[in-house]
Amino acid sequence: IAIPQFAAYRARGYNATAKADLKNAYTAAQAYFSDSPAGTVDMAVLTSYGYQPSSNVTVTVTAGLLGTLAMSSVYTPGGTVTYSITSVGALTP
Repeated sequence: IAIPQFAAYRARGYNATAKADLKNAYTAAQAYFSDSPAGTVDMAVLTSYGYQPSSNVTVTVTAGLLGTLAMSSVYTPGGTVTYSITSVGALTP
């Protein structure tokens, strides 16, 4: 009984880490856009603006302009959810 519950707790922790990393990356992107509204965000820009990725979390920038910003994150291995965020900060799921 305890082992399936433990696995579920671990997966929730992994997912929470991926979600937090995505929010942190979004904050770094917004800081960049306040300095360079016409610029394009990539991982190098996010890092230079303070984003520090957690171990085993992959954040991907799929569109890097201010009006079309789109990023996703997942914890690998063990995460069960891929999170996405839009240019207006709408986080799913």
